[in-house]
Amino acid sequence: MANEKKDKKEKRPSAEKRNIQSKKRNLCNRVLKARVGSASRSLKEALAQKDASFIQEKLSEVYSLMDKGVKKGVFKINKASRLKARLSTAAKKASV
Repeated sequence: MANEKKDKKEKRPSAEKRNIQSKKRNLCNRVLKARVGSASRSLKEALAQKDASFIQEKLSEVYSLMDKGVKKGVFKINKASRLKARLSTAAKKASV
């Protein structure tokens, strides 16, 4: 009797579909967040080197990824704006 699952109801097909969709979205969101994190880390490494062209390249990469994240609903717009402002301020300080 321990092997039987009589207590647990089977999920409806719509609930199973929503579960599959949420797992797909979760994976896509995690991938995008990881890409943003690695891009910002590489920008911070570029800030340490103080190479102006490399900093600008990495900054535009982070901007692009954050904008894509806002467009897809992964990030809220204020979080993206805040992060971009902090990174651009750091880039200005490093290039001076």
